[in-house]
Amino acid sequence: MKIIDRYIGASVIATAFFGVVVLSLVLVLGNLFKQLLDVLINNPDVPIATVLAFMALVLPFSLTFTIPWGFLTALLLVFGRISADNELVALKSNGVSIPRICIPVFMLAVLLSGVCFWINIEVAPRAEQQMTKTIVDIATNNPAALFRADQVVDQFPDRRVYVGAKEGDRLKNLIVFELNQNNEPIKMVYAREGVLTPDPANTRLLLRLFNARFEERDKHDPRELTKIRQGIEVNEGVFPISLEEFYKEYLSGRRLSSYTLPELINYLQRLTGEEELRATVELHKRFAASLACLAFALIAVPLGITAHRKETSVGFALSLVIAFTYFFFIIMADTFRDNAAAHPTILIWVPNVLFMTLGSFLFWRLSKK
Repeated sequence: MKIIDRYIGASVIATAFFGVVVLSLVLVLGNLFKQLLDVLINNPDVPIATVLAFMALVLPFSLTFTIPWGFLTALLLVFGRISADNELVALKSNGVSIPRICIPVFMLAVLLSGVCFWINIEVAPRAEQQMTKTIVDIATNNPAALFRADQVVDQFPDRRVYVGAKEGDRLKNLIVFELNQNNEPIKMVYAREGVLTPDPANTRLLLRLFNARFEERDKHDPRELTKIRQGIEVNEGVFPISLEEFYKEYLSGRRLSSYTLPELINYLQRLTGEEELRATVELHKRFAASLACLAFALIAVPLGITAHRKETSVGFALSLVIAFTYFFFIIMADTFRDNAAAHPTILIWVPNVLFMTLGSFLFWRLSKK
């Protein structure tokens, strides 16, 4: 029996590892473009080490999806193959039952569920905190990395900066907008050229402008163009950009996904109303999503054996349908976290209840054959 356990376990582990690597690579690259395209990808001033560090920080978020999905794919492929090759018939003819064959599978499912739970409550939140800190460090130590040619920089809550061109640290054809609380421009600066210098001691950036012209709108009616007041023109001047609001947005405005489990529980105790519901859904999601490997194990084994196919395309297609259905409920519950009428705390457990119930029934029926 130890030989059989090692054979089944090794086959599942090897296939799952390959699946997790491939799926993680796809999701990491997708998240990398989503998170960093405006800051890093198209900016040659950012060191490659920063990009690689960001890839490492994005990886934990991907693993919460790719570990269950890779495990699911591995089970469908392995059990589809041993069924198609009649290895399952040989094992059963020697008195080895389906439940006994699946012992290493369920042991792996429990182990991987524990790993996913650890990632959800500790690793992924800390990775998100570090990602936020990295963005702030870029703005503080290498502010030019935030600016791209022919783009509007909107990382600063009370400023918008348009850069026409960029040559190293020098910015060309600048337009700086100062916004009011309604995001309406009240002051504007036009400059032929500018150079950014960090001033961390005063929590700001110093934008040295050359050939600049200042313009101001009426504070009470900024949309009235006839009230625009033309300011002075200077050959050289320094325009300070405060980073306090930038820090406040990135460091204080934490997303719920950046809280570790103890932090989330403590934070939840201070909330009421819609904020409490959002935090409660986040808490339930950490636990519910961690059980995906167990749910997939119950349903993948009977489906893989019943499909009786060893083609990789068939197994991957089945895994795609099952994984999409499962995570669809998780995403929908997360989407309705502000809507108490949708009962998101119940909705988020639906895929586990559905898959485990259906999987248990299919597994029981298969073991009776």
